[in-house]
Amino acid sequence: MSTAKVPDARLAVLAAIYKPKKVTAAEITFVEPAGNIGSARGQLWSPAEQAQLGKADALVHVVRYFADEQLPHPSGSVDPERDIADLHLELALSDLGFLERRRERIQAGLKGARASEADAARAELRFLERVCHDLEREVPVRQQELSPAEREHLGQYPLLTAKPELLVANLGEEQVAGAPGSAEELARRHGGERCAVSWLCGKLEMELSRLGPEEAGEFRGELGLGEGAMAQVVRLGYALVGLISFLTVGPDEVRAWSIATSTTAWKAAGKIHSDIERGFIRAEVIVWDRLVECGSEAEARKRGWLRVEGKDYLVQDGDVINFLFNV
Repeated sequence: MSTAKVPDARLAVLAAIYKPKKVTAAEITFVEPAGNIGSARGQLWSPAEQAQLGKADALVHVVRYFADEQLPHPSGSVDPERDIADLHLELALSDLGFLERRRERIQAGLKGARASEADAARAELRFLERVCHDLEREVPVRQQELSPAEREHLGQYPLLTAKPELLVANLGEEQVAGAPGSAEELARRHGGERCAVSWLCGKLEMELSRLGPEEAGEFRGELGLGEGAMAQVVRLGYALVGLISFLTVGPDEVRAWSIATSTTAWKAAGKIHSDIERGFIRAEVIVWDRLVECGSEAEARKRGWLRVEGKDYLVQDGDVINFLFNV
């Protein structure tokens, strides 16, 4: 398990204004199960690892594209499409196994059930049969045609193919020049609304990690690598699971807070402290770049750019918020 900071250039800009004692970025946690595509068949992960995956908000699959005689592929050859297909099959089999057990429990519960309960159980059985049928046709749950209510209902189950997926092409050094083309082809084959695509060169990233930030930045510029691989993966993963950041500022701390899109100001207050949510009065809100333009909250008030919002306001990415509360 590892935790990474979510890249957010806004924090440095706001810190230059407030000169706080500390700056705190939002964080995202990665958990790596022990299973390795190509190393096993039939059951890639233990039940405990499957349960761990079931709690994840999204899945990241780093797909090997490079060949290295000193680091042989578990399957004996490098074939990205095979590896992606193998993983998707393992995920589908895991979901089918779970849904089959769920169907068996529902069928067992039909004995002696009241009429209304039996009707509801039969309706769920028909629904789960449809989901399983599509899974057997290699359609992951996230791509199935489901109503919002059906998708919400399935959300109570730890289905792996329902989760958003980030595919990351791990390229060799000699493949970096063609990286945009590789990523474009990967996106054409597998990308979609809930499946994002990225690339990295693991060997180069490991070498660059040993350098200081300034020297690493210079090398990135020379090699045309752009932002760091981890920063890119974190940024894409953050967006893929539907997270945004609101900001709080002051002389003690400038901080980014992670919330789901369409979160109300009332619930966002609870991210900071339950007392703020419980005693919520109102939220003073300004978009971060307008605050930067003003240079201070006092000037923002003068210009009428500092808004007062109530409990039901839907927080937007980049909102700088001061919560007023009473407990």
